[in-house]
Amino acid sequence: MKKLNKGKSVAAVYGPQPAPRLGRPLYLAKIPAGFPSPADDFIDKKLDLNEHLVKHPAATFFVKVQGSSMTGAGIHSGDILIVDRSLEPADKKIVVAALGGELTVKRLRKAKGRVYLVSENPDYKAIEVTPEMNIEVWGVVVHVIHPV
Repeated sequence: MKKLNKGKSVAAVYGPQPAPRLGRPLYLAKIPAGFPSPADDFIDKKLDLNEHLVKHPAATFFVKVQGSSMTGAGIHSGDILIVDRSLEPADKKIVVAALGGELTVKRLRKAKGRVYLVSENPDYKAIEVTPEMNIEVWGVVVHVIHPV
């Protein structure tokens, strides 16, 4: 029997924190994924991940994932998602949605006039969104951060 994931996929929500820029060294040399090469001793500039991962700071939040319903999309328990509220939820996008008062992360699918929240794990059933459901899409997932 397939499990119905009822919103247990978001462990915590974090808002943006105004903080000083935390630039880290960005080295001029590129790192090959094959054979090693001599490293350059020069730092090109400072790298602030906010500049690369957060396009709309006022509309961005972070959530920590709990559960395994999105493993097929490369989203695992303990990962942190960067979610942008300013982006329009569209077919095939991964979204964070409030469903019955609980947050969940799913792929939004539209087919034959119907809307579904779909897991990326065959152990979980898709959730058909109906007019009587209390659902609100909080934003579109733009990046996934997870340890290797």
